[in-house]
Order: sequence, then structure tokens, then C-alpha cells
Amino acid sequence: MVLQDARIHASAMIEDGAKIGEGVEIGPFCHIGPQVELGDGVKLKSHVVVAGRTKIGPRTRIFPFASLGHEPQDLKYRGEDSTLTVGADCLIREGVTMNPGTLGGRLETIVGDRCAFLANSHVGHDCIIGHDCVFSNNVMLAGHVTMGDFVICGGGSAIVQYARIGSHAFVSGMTGIGADLIPFGLAFGNRGYLMGLNLIGLKRRNFSREQIHELRRAYRALFAPEGTLKERMEDVAEEFVGNAEVNEILDFIRAGGDKQFCVPEFGKDVA
Repeated sequence: MVLQDARIHASAMIEDGAKIGEGVEIGPFCHIGPQVELGDGVKLKSHVVVAGRTKIGPRTRIFPFASLGHEPQDLKYRGEDSTLTVGADCLIREGVTMNPGTLGGRLETIVGDRCAFLANSHVGHDCIIGHDCVFSNNVMLAGHVTMGDFVICGGGSAIVQYARIGSHAFVSGMTGIGADLIPFGLAFGNRGYLMGLNLIGLKRRNFSREQIHELRRAYRALFAPEGTLKERMEDVAEEFVGNAEVNEILDFIRAGGDKQFCVPEFGKDVA
């Protein structure tokens, strides 16, 4: 179904069954599959391919040579029905790829609202991306990654499959993340280690000086060299009862079970 006020270039191919919202703009040489749904005000610049059971949220802008919803890059995929859902007001720049889910995962890939994906970044199958995340150029997410809100990934960074990235975290450019990254954490290095807290991001998100001070105190205690992690977590939980930000970090670590997570590099001072 194509609504009357959609602006569609004559060279674009819209397959029967596609749902096109009000005020949609589809530029030259785009291809829209039969199970695709484009929300109101979506803009496809040119040479964009949207395939599979893919839903694009209102006012999202997609630039040339982006490919969304084609078969996941998983050799175990056998054609099972799965979905890709992209939220509202996202920015998807040139060459971005996003894959739907698989039977071995959630059968769905979900991207939140107001996310920005710069040129040639990739979201693998079964990923769950929160709201207001930013991917710089060439960021690579393997399958099954879970990412919280307000995460920023620098150019060329890579996230291993099944990793969790906590809200408000920052992954530096060219950093490889091979384990979970705590909320508010700052990761750096060829094999990313925990460099400290994302203080710049916290200030930009209007966290108060007191909130930041308390987070830094909790961070130092949590990653101190003395005692076991379990002991340090118990001490931090007791000292920071009722502190929402600190408890978000503790809950994140507990939810990972025995999974590894990024820690400060040996011999480096805890920020």
C-alpha cells in the first residue's frame, strides 16, 4: 500500500505488499521489498535497499547504498522468518548494513529511536540497540549484541558476539570489545580494557557533579586491587544503597553471571 502523498522516484521499485506511510520520500534506484513497512516521513535518498520483514520508524533518514533487512550473515541461517525493526528519527548513512534475527537468537533485531549510524557501520543479527546511540564510521557489531541507551562507539570499533554494552558507555575508536562493558564505562585499546568512566558523556547528559562524584567513588572501590570482586561488590552495594547509577552497574555485572567483562588494565591507575 502506497499512500497518495508519498514522493517516489520513477526509477524506484516498490514491490506489491509494501506499506508506505504518509510523506515518505523514496529516491532514485531504491528497492523496497513486499514485506517492508516505512513509517510516516521516512526518507530514502537513493540506491537504498530495504528487504525482508523490516519496519522503519517515522522520520528516519537513509542514505545511498544502505542495505537493511537482507539475510543475516550467519552460516546457520536456513531462511526462517525473522525481523528487523528500526526506530523513529534515526540517521542511517552511506553503506550501512543491518541484518534481521535468526532462529539461534531472538528471531529479531531491534534498533531504538534517535540512533545515528555513520558510513559503513554494521548491526549484526539478533542485536538489540537502545535509544540515542551513535555509531561512527565502520563500527562493527557481531550477532547477539545487547546495547543500552546513549552509547557512543568510535570509528572502527568492533563488538564481539553476545557482548553487552551498558547505557552511557563509550567505546573509543579502533577498540575491540571482547567482553561486557559496564554502564558509564569508557573502553580503550586494541583489546578494549576499562579505562575509567565516560565522564564527558555524563556531563553532556546533565548528570550532576554529585552523581558523577559518587560514581567515581563507587568505580574506585569496585575495581580496587584488594579483595575479590564478590567482596568488593558487596561492599559497594552496602555503601551506595539507593544510588540508582551505582546499582545499575552492580545489576549489570550480576546479570552477566560468569561472563567476562572489561576491567582496568593491570598496572594502570583506577580513575
